[in-house]
Amino acid sequence: MKINRLLLLLFFVCLTTYAQKIDRVEPPNWWVGMNNNEVELLIHGANISSYSPSINNEAIDLKLVKRTENKNYLFLTVDISKAEEGKFKIDFSKKGKRNSFSVDYELKARKKDSKHREGFNSSDAIYLITPDRFANADTSNDIVKGLKEQGINRKDDYARHGGDIKGITNHLDYISDMGFTAIWPTPVLTNDMKQSSYHGYAMTDLYKTDPRFGTLDEYIELATKSKEKGIKLVMDMVENHIGSGHWWMQDLPTNDWVNYQKEFLEGNIITTNHRRTTNQDSYASKKDKALMSEGWFVSSMPDLNQRNPLLATYLIQNSIWWIETLDLGGVRQDTYPYPDKEFMANWAGAIMSEYPNMSIVGEEWSLNPLLVGYWQDGKKNKDGYKSNLSSTMDFPMQKNIVDALNEEESWDKGLVKIYEGLANDFSYANPSKIMIFPDNHDMSRIFTQLNEDVVKTKMALGYLLALPRISQVYYGTEILISDAAKPGDHGLIRTDFPGGWANDKVNAFTGEGLGKDQLDMQSFLKKVLNYRKNSDAIHSGKTIHFAPEKGVYVLFRILNEEVVTIILNKNEFPINLDLNRFEEIGLNGKQVRNIISNDEFTWQESIKLNSKGVVILTTKK
Repeated sequence: MKINRLLLLLFFVCLTTYAQKIDRVEPPNWWVGMNNNEVELLIHGANISSYSPSINNEAIDLKLVKRTENKNYLFLTVDISKAEEGKFKIDFSKKGKRNSFSVDYELKARKKDSKHREGFNSSDAIYLITPDRFANADTSNDIVKGLKEQGINRKDDYARHGGDIKGITNHLDYISDMGFTAIWPTPVLTNDMKQSSYHGYAMTDLYKTDPRFGTLDEYIELATKSKEKGIKLVMDMVENHIGSGHWWMQDLPTNDWVNYQKEFLEGNIITTNHRRTTNQDSYASKKDKALMSEGWFVSSMPDLNQRNPLLATYLIQNSIWWIETLDLGGVRQDTYPYPDKEFMANWAGAIMSEYPNMSIVGEEWSLNPLLVGYWQDGKKNKDGYKSNLSSTMDFPMQKNIVDALNEEESWDKGLVKIYEGLANDFSYANPSKIMIFPDNHDMSRIFTQLNEDVVKTKMALGYLLALPRISQVYYGTEILISDAAKPGDHGLIRTDFPGGWANDKVNAFTGEGLGKDQLDMQSFLKKVLNYRKNSDAIHSGKTIHFAPEKGVYVLFRILNEEVVTIILNKNEFPINLDLNRFEEIGLNGKQVRNIISNDEFTWQESIKLNSKGVVILTTKK
């Protein structure tokens, strides 16, 4: 009996020893039936490169074993083209030593029609959310022992406030009722940084959710319940950089895993020059180009070297893993012009190869439409660059809308800015796949940009939601959240959504405690979004607009019998708008309805505009 107990004890000691030899296998699983049936596995463990890996399975082909300068890593390339779902063993052995061990690796079956998933498009209105500031549904995860930043403090704009994934899930009905068809939460992966970890953009583990936001199961639940309500989940990804607290930074896999790695190890951090035009500039020096793409975004965000083929494959697989795991309806890629642009073309191309109907939007924060358009798939660039990126962000038009509404009318100022701005669509490969927005998590709130003018804010929203674009609206826009106290301050921009915390006196989800203007704006946006949701003319109709005259600009969206009319009027006094000018639209004698007031009238010779604002009309019953 004692001998049996001793043998059992030795067995468990040995099992524990073998299990501890490997810290990580990434990706943690894969799928059969993918378009690309080769998988690169990152194996991390103390002195793991001294072992010889093998796979004794006829359906699995271990094609390549790659060792690096770091003895704690192995990279295995595995062909699974003949494999079926289930687990297989990866054996690790040392010649002549009795310390061999094995690990199981799982291949899963893909969801039905996963390859044919539909991404977001011009029929979608996306609700952008900063999860830490939206709703705290689970206070038990507010403080997680072992993480560098502890505690929550809602009085500190740069501290964590406690919002989480479940807080979004619990309010999907509100989001759907408002008329949104997709959600884009800013990153919720582990961000184990000492401060300002709430924003999520300095990730320290690319395969784990931050426990303060919730679990992977809760993330999957958000995706599943969103899809049940007809809401697509868009994931915010970052290929350019990681947080300095990432586990790699304590044990870098190769000598060139991050850019300027040698300098970093010597205590010198080299940051980017942020000269994004070097991506297109045929006159740019090699020095400027290199510093742009290889310099660190900020000192706390190590810049990844995507020219390293092992890292490049790791990042591509990581993105595909999340798309498949969460059943995503889209990807938003941060700081798009900063990584190696050839890698970014391969990254987007790999995703689109697996998911031909997928949508990816890249952030190019430029006011120059030529630079924005350069990154969109289908653009015939002079340098031959093909991005494979379906969508870019319309920062130029966002600025034009703000200028048009803030400036006094003159020949070259005011509403002419949006008239001429929209004319730049000739330079885009596919304007309807560009994403327009009034603001986002990195710029002042639209209500602030428009000097806290409610009417102007309605004009901006009414106009941009009718454009031939994908639309995105930041949470709280519907209740006039403002950062006027400290314009441009990121912590204030990302303020808490009232009602997301148990003791909030104001609850924007129910309307309790909101002011008159806030309730009015919420109602206005809800009506516009819900009309837009079912408007084929806005989704895919023809666009015709007329040059602004006497402080009035008119745009039409037309498809078959549905005509949507957007009238922007900057006049403070009543005017009569001559409708004969728009004869080519063919509305004369037809019934039109105001989608906000529901008032109906017959389109004849003129319409009286009583005050400054936006009028949205439709022929649709």
